[in-house]
Amino acid sequence: MELIYFILAAYGLTQILVFGSIFNKIRPPKSWLHGFGKLFHCPMCMGFWVGIFLFGINSYTELFTFEYSAASALILGCLSSGTTYLMSVLANDFGLKITHKNEGECNHD
Repeated sequence: MELIYFILAAYGLTQILVFGSIFNKIRPPKSWLHGFGKLFHCPMCMGFWVGIFLFGINSYTELFTFEYSAASALILGCLSSGTTYLMSVLANDFGLKITHKNEGECNHD
């Protein structure tokens, strides 16, 4: 259950940081610092750092507790990144993202 809490907290915090209008005035443009600003517009990138942050503060919450080690930090950062990206691909403000393909449509580019 701790892992579910961690994933949901990471997803929520990432969504707020990347898409929340409250941060529009302070969120840097994508071109900031030679492209480093893309971090603040990408759920996968920000999700990794949110996972590291949540790992760092895990001793201050009872929702999840993980052993402090470099391996745990890396794994939780990757878990946060992957699940945040997956969840943001599957859902948006209007619910589940469902795309329909026409029969016979081919996506060979």
